[in-house]
Amino acid sequence: MKTFDVKHECKACDGTGLYVGICERDGAAVVCNKCKGTGEQQTIFKYKEFEGRQQPTKKVKRVYEVNIGIVIGENEQLKLSDFGGMPFADWNDGKPFPKKSENREYTCPAQWYQSVDYDKKPRWKDEERRCIGIGSFSNCEFFNQKDGCWGKWDEEYD
Repeated sequence: MKTFDVKHECKACDGTGLYVGICERDGAAVVCNKCKGTGEQQTIFKYKEFEGRQQPTKKVKRVYEVNIGIVIGENEQLKLSDFGGMPFADWNDGKPFPKKSENREYTCPAQWYQSVDYDKKPRWKDEERRCIGIGSFSNCEFFNQKDGCWGKWDEEYD
């Protein structure tokens, strides 16, 4: 374990040693409780030097670029691959996420790319496939037909 120790100006009182808040009025001040009136703070940062990416402590089978807020797991009807992603071994070997590895079953392109790569988030305004953009994606009139949105997205980004 390594340590980095630095003395710096107190952020709470801007180095004055005195604090003036909403209750101190008409020239009143109190001794800063962060630096005890010295105007100086000391921060000690303890860290372990990076020696390469570590292996996960829990058994990981599959890796996803992001989770947009749904439970990802297996049961009698679902497999981890139903949520997209890639095998852990491939990710660990440094392979890129393959095409169509998004969670296409449960998300639309706008919802997915809002978190993964905002520049690729669709902003369609045409009548055929209009995109609501941000908000409650499941309220979009096309959410139940999101395979069409993914098809259009594939045409634009493949």
